[in-house]
Amino acid sequence: MNLRQMEVFRAVMLTGGVGGAAELLHISQPAVSKMLAQSQRQLGFALFARVKGRLVPTAEAQALHAEVEALWRGVERVRDVSRSLATPRSGTLTVAVSASLAPYLVPRALAQLSRRFPGLQTRMEILITPILVDALLDRSADVGVALLPNEHPNLEQVARYECGFACVAPPSHRFARQRAVSPSDLLGERVIGSPPDTPYGQALLKAYGREAGALNIHSLVRSATSACWEAQSGGGVAVVDRAAVAGSTFSRLTVRPFKTRERLPIALLRNRYRPPSLMQQAFHEAFASVWNSEMT
Repeated sequence: MNLRQMEVFRAVMLTGGVGGAAELLHISQPAVSKMLAQSQRQLGFALFARVKGRLVPTAEAQALHAEVEALWRGVERVRDVSRSLATPRSGTLTVAVSASLAPYLVPRALAQLSRRFPGLQTRMEILITPILVDALLDRSADVGVALLPNEHPNLEQVARYECGFACVAPPSHRFARQRAVSPSDLLGERVIGSPPDTPYGQALLKAYGREAGALNIHSLVRSATSACWEAQSGGGVAVVDRAAVAGSTFSRLTVRPFKTRERLPIALLRNRYRPPSLMQQAFHEAFASVWNSEMT
């Protein structure tokens, strides 16, 4: 007997007749009768006898029913697990993230995910890109959200975004009266930059354009968030990626668009050799939603 035949046999045993079984399974009575006849031919013995117009299970059917019920409990458990996997309500998700994305964008996505899955436990690890890559490779992180991601043959870019630049300055700075800041506006300012031997520092040099060599870069920091904190404290002005100043994280800063055609790549990363989970896919969707509402 296959599972469908067992299901029909079980339904007849539970309801006491072909009509009840058909109603329970949402199929026609002839379909139930046909399935029972096929089962009896394959088994080589009768399952039911008709007594005064009613189907009465034979002794063989009674013995078989006990085994089918035991098996059916396992089938129901498989169905329950399948449903829970399709609509997960609990579990853990570890997200490795670049510093610029940690203050606002990724927490917004995780909050959206937590509302959808109240039993989910999330963990956010702020890592520099090489260590972020290692975390995905050794499976200590499920998802990576990387600014200026490294290429690696064992990692897959699930989604890619382009991030522009912003200029940040103290609230009383003259930039507060401008709609946007251009590279030439930085001349004569105390500029907070990034080490030129780092990927972020190289990206900033491209964003400064022809003015790069003439700028007074008096302070070097390794993350956009550090540059924002220093600028907010009156230490100068800085050009940072827009992701770092999304939302109202630095409410006391003057934030203006920075005029450059340069863009920074942001990628959602996963281990190519680790099957993606539905929870990871749900995070990808949540991050896309946050990005579209906050950054476009």
